Amino acid sequence: MSGDLAIRALILGGTTEAVRLAQACAAIPELDVISSLAGRTRAPVAPPGAVRIGGFGGADGLERYLREHAIDRLVDATHPFAVRIGRNALLACRAAGVPRLRLLRPPWQRQPGDRWIEVDSLAEAARRLPQPARIFLSVGHSDLGAFAGLQQWFLVRTIEPADRCLANARWLAERGPFRLEDELALLREHRVDVLVTKASGGEATYPKLAAARQLGLPVIMVRRPPPPEGPLVDNVAAALAWLGHRPTLAGRST
Repeated sequence: MSGDLAIRALILGGTTEAVRLAQACAAIPELDVISSLAGRTRAPVAPPGAVRIGGFGGADGLERYLREHAIDRLVDATHPFAVRIGRNALLACRAAGVPRLRLLRPPWQRQPGDRWIEVDSLAEAARRLPQPARIFLSVGHSDLGAFAGLQQWFLVRTIEPADRCLANARWLAERGPFRLEDELALLREHRVDVLVTKASGGEATYPKLAAARQLGLPVIMVRRPPPPEGPLVDNVAAALAWLGHRPTLAGRST
């Protein structure tokens, strides 16, 4: 443990949950927290406290960082689809002997009336699209290449302005949270036939699914990849308990 009996923790962030965890930690003198952001978003929501931006250089680079900065514990609070950093965190923490926790928001649950078509990849999602059709594509800006060359019309919404790799598309750069009434209006205005999204979970973007359900639209849903092995919780309170603020771990684990 680092000096003055404080726990020095590294939060791998970029999500709402990571910001909320950093905010909770900021009020606890016994926790010395550094938040790490990948730097893929131009104007990220900045958590309180110390922040570093950029990659580590793989698992070996992250291991060096953990050792050089005397990190006591690591919380991986990255996006549910951030497979590479999750694997790197697992390997780096094993090598450095640093306890690691995965903070992973709960997945969305299918509701009566939902018309979900679940697939295992973006490539499969692209293959399942009807033709002709008007598609609302709500995925990350780095995911659009899977749909390049298709002839459908796309409404594309990403947090960051994206490379315009789709020939027939309307582009929106917007960040949630979104409201149900606005999502309904968007789907109606653009006469959307199918929604494509990833099973990210969270409240901020859920209204698009509720709107699709209300309008009877099919949703092509890319399933989550499995998380790395090890302890996992699905809420900030449980992650805070694991960091040492409370004596018991209140979340679920694997």
